[in-house]
Amino acid sequence: MSTDAAIGLGRTRVALPDRRVPVKELPEFDELGHEEAEFVTTSGIETVGVFEDLTAGELAARVTRELHEEVTREGGPDADVLLLVGPRAPDVLLGSDACRVQQEAGLTSAFAFTVDGVGCVGSSAAWALGRDLLLADPSRRSVTIAHASRPTGADRVRYPVTIIGDGAYATTLVRGGRPVLRAHRMETDGSFHDLFSVDYKQVPWYEWREECASPDRYRFELAMHSRQRIARLVDETLADAGVTRADVATTLMQNVTAGAFTFYETLLDLPIHQVCRDQLATLGHLGAMDVVLNFDRLLATGELTEGDLVMVLNNSPVAAWAVTLWEV
Repeated sequence: MSTDAAIGLGRTRVALPDRRVPVKELPEFDELGHEEAEFVTTSGIETVGVFEDLTAGELAARVTRELHEEVTREGGPDADVLLLVGPRAPDVLLGSDACRVQQEAGLTSAFAFTVDGVGCVGSSAAWALGRDLLLADPSRRSVTIAHASRPTGADRVRYPVTIIGDGAYATTLVRGGRPVLRAHRMETDGSFHDLFSVDYKQVPWYEWREECASPDRYRFELAMHSRQRIARLVDETLADAGVTRADVATTLMQNVTAGAFTFYETLLDLPIHQVCRDQLATLGHLGAMDVVLNFDRLLATGELTEGDLVMVLNNSPVAAWAVTLWEV
């Protein structure tokens, strides 16, 4: 990839709650059946972070405003585009969460819209879309991506998937930024579009419950699809970049359960970095924020050097899969 064509990360800012709630102290835990309670205690999640009385839109707007102020102080470019990675449930119908974040964050010159419908993979898709938008129009200088994780209703336990924590991030893609986005592949499979649902029209929000149409289909059929898709996407992404598994310094993925890390490590022969397990244990699953947070935490360790390659895996039960290769 030539220097002129290189698109990479500019700045990233995350917002995480100070309050940590042990999973056994979640209000719904005592109401769980035996299988659900066992799932919670063996998930690898010890606590989840909790923000009180903040919506996803408020969180996303706050962290985006803070990032924008930081970039402005340093003389960085204004955002030409704002990509809001869709929350689990929008704050408003008919209105625009994306434009609300734009307004409250002060991104007056940006065009704002939402990347939605692919669950956790939304941030990976936004990386690729943001890069393409910059490459397509030389006049654009910066794309801001934002997302906030909040539970759909009152419950945080998503059996048989994970346990939801709170958090938000905003990040920029810019020309000449580092790490550089070297290669990216993603796919969806519409046959799983209705595997999970919330009957939000018939009941108030505090009674919303996420329903899995078939836990067995999630655990077996979707798992089989995921192992095939991710393995192929990894091979294709590496081929696009002209590198091999041996060239990859480390691998990250979204934080769902501890068992998921082992599953993909065994499948791909690519060890998942410990930073993922650490964030999972203390914060739970942060939806589309996971991969951004893990990458940010990894870069902060200082253990990587310029030129190191980082593979980022991401998938969601809609079903969608993405693999992104970054060069530090």
